[in-house]
Amino acid sequence: MMSGTEENYLKALFHLSHSKGEVNISDLSKHLQVKLPTANSMMKRLSEKKLVIHENYKPIKLSEKGKIEAALIIRKHRLTEMYLVEIMGLGWEEVHEIAEQIEHIQSPAFFDKMDELLGYPNVDPHGSPIPDQQGHVTLADYQKLSDHKAGDQVQFMAVGDSATDLLNYLNTKSLPLGTILYIESVENFDGTMSVSYNDKKNELLSSKVCDKLLVQDKVVIS
Repeated sequence: MMSGTEENYLKALFHLSHSKGEVNISDLSKHLQVKLPTANSMMKRLSEKKLVIHENYKPIKLSEKGKIEAALIIRKHRLTEMYLVEIMGLGWEEVHEIAEQIEHIQSPAFFDKMDELLGYPNVDPHGSPIPDQQGHVTLADYQKLSDHKAGDQVQFMAVGDSATDLLNYLNTKSLPLGTILYIESVENFDGTMSVSYNDKKNELLSSKVCDKLLVQDKVVIS
């Protein structure tokens, strides 16, 4: 059985390896806000448990066993977020910190029942994929909204960052997942987009926001 701290390291390595490709010890220590010797010590411990591959002066890699264990932790986190939104009625901006605590419960049956009650969802409230019971993750082929041009129609499928400030901002824009967006124009200077959706016309979204919105390419509205 792993400690909550060990699980947090595995989860951090999983996320960093997907966003950065390679992960060095300084990346990890900054991400978790711990000192380098502390991170090094944990890597040695996880290496002894065959969860990571860690050699001096080389990037850190999750072993195959480590990838599965990390994905199962993320499964618990994302199922919890979905349960809190769909069953308990909390907002998508409220659930991350609660899920951070619940994800460390060591009871697969608890989370499997949660999965059943939810109807076996594929994604969490933020559009991120939920790993299956074996730790397999199916990644969707989404693009950033900022990669699109005027005249494109896209569907908002996920957020690339579930920071509370971003989610609250999207709430003020009445912009939930699943929304069809029509890109009216894009400013050459700073990438600000004017988009229309539902009853909203020419809403302005900054390039910073557009970088965080993941969309499905060129949806055709019938």
